[in-house]
Amino acid sequence: MTKQIYVNLPIKDLAQTVEFFTKLGFTFNPQFTSENETCMIIGDNIFAMLIVEKRFTDFTKKPIADATKTTEVILAIDAQSREAVDEMLEKALAAGGTEYREPQDHGWMFGRSFSDLDGHQWEVFYMDSSKMPS
Repeated sequence: MTKQIYVNLPIKDLAQTVEFFTKLGFTFNPQFTSENETCMIIGDNIFAMLIVEKRFTDFTKKPIADATKTTEVILAIDAQSREAVDEMLEKALAAGGTEYREPQDHGWMFGRSFSDLDGHQWEVFYMDSSKMPS
């Protein structure tokens, strides 16, 4: 069984990307950090490898998607409360991200969405499964 997940994302500018996600409260593993990439810690066993595009091309034969024009992935992360969802979005917007769709409120689940500096789409949501319709 898998114990960890590493999502690899191409980025344009490592310093700007680290600054952006630091403002959102994320930290980075220095063991997996160089001038071309960093390992952003999302959770105990969930990581995003943020890799400068030139280096990213070493891992694929396909062209790199321009996430500002196409959707290559939607990354969804949970929050501890509705307020924490709003707080994360406010931090993302203040750091230069953009909100790419209206908040989604289903009563038992609430979510908001932002694009980071490279256009990758992030969903931040809170879910109260005890109120989930059966």
